[in-house]
Amino acid sequence: MDLALVLSTLDATIRLSTPLLLASLAGLYSERSGVFDIGLEGKMLMAAFAAGAAAAVFDSVWIGLFAGIMVSLATAGLQGAAAITLKGNQLIAGVAINMLAAGLTTFLGIQWFAQGGRTPQLAAGERFTEITLPFADELQGIPVIGQIYHDLISGHNLLVYIAFLAVPITWFVLYRTRFGLRLRAVGENPKAVDTAGISVIRLRYQAVLITGLLCGFAGAFFSIAQGSGFGNNMTAGKGFIALAALIFAKWKPVPVMLTCLLFGFLDALQIRLQGQSILGVQIPVQAIQALPYVLTVVLLAGFIGKAVGPKAGGVPYTKER
Repeated sequence: MDLALVLSTLDATIRLSTPLLLASLAGLYSERSGVFDIGLEGKMLMAAFAAGAAAAVFDSVWIGLFAGIMVSLATAGLQGAAAITLKGNQLIAGVAINMLAAGLTTFLGIQWFAQGGRTPQLAAGERFTEITLPFADELQGIPVIGQIYHDLISGHNLLVYIAFLAVPITWFVLYRTRFGLRLRAVGENPKAVDTAGISVIRLRYQAVLITGLLCGFAGAFFSIAQGSGFGNNMTAGKGFIALAALIFAKWKPVPVMLTCLLFGFLDALQIRLQGQSILGVQIPVQAIQALPYVLTVVLLAGFIGKAVGPKAGGVPYTKER
């Protein structure tokens, strides 16, 4: 098999798995704390719009990234207020965030930029571009190893490296810090945590805000890294696939990364298969584009086994007096 083709496909896999990985890790924090979050899609969409709009208005990718993170944090805070403080149904709160994001981003895009809901096209300095790692060009001529380093490891934008760096950081935070221990405990037995004098509400808010932070990076990736501006519903259900990856990986950071890479590969594969014929039969583009979503359902239904989430997940906590 052609090594260049393999590396090209794997390179696309890494890029396409990046927002899934960031969103899955985001959901990992909130769900480990006992707050089920199906609003990942909405927070990503809000962040994508804010990042694209701010980058276009202020001519700065960094202001765009900051705006995306801030809006995502605000959206996460709103969802946290509904699910934690007001003790509302967490699933309904997530659905409400998704519906709000879908409508609000389109409305604001039309009102502010008059381009059918899109933000203006971003120039090179208004979006993240590829980073060439040290010695990548010098090592390119070395067979296999040099090609892998140059074509696969090097040449991604900053948010890709942040996403994969977040995996060991998340593992360390969850399993090697006092905060991580308390976070996991509050998702399993919040009453015991409360009895120990630790605020369940504060811990859950902290987890939800970390979720907002990572969703900010994920959403910004769509508009100021992978793309060059915001488009209507540009997250295209990736938040739900990220949630599926989180469940498939049973709420563990490293399996989350591997699952997101799998889903990213399926997405890269459907791009490669478009326009191709199988056994002499031309497959409709729509059927090929649906491949990652169909296989997501098949994998979850047939191969996940029994996935048991945090015991206190989805249950608002009321302090006993």
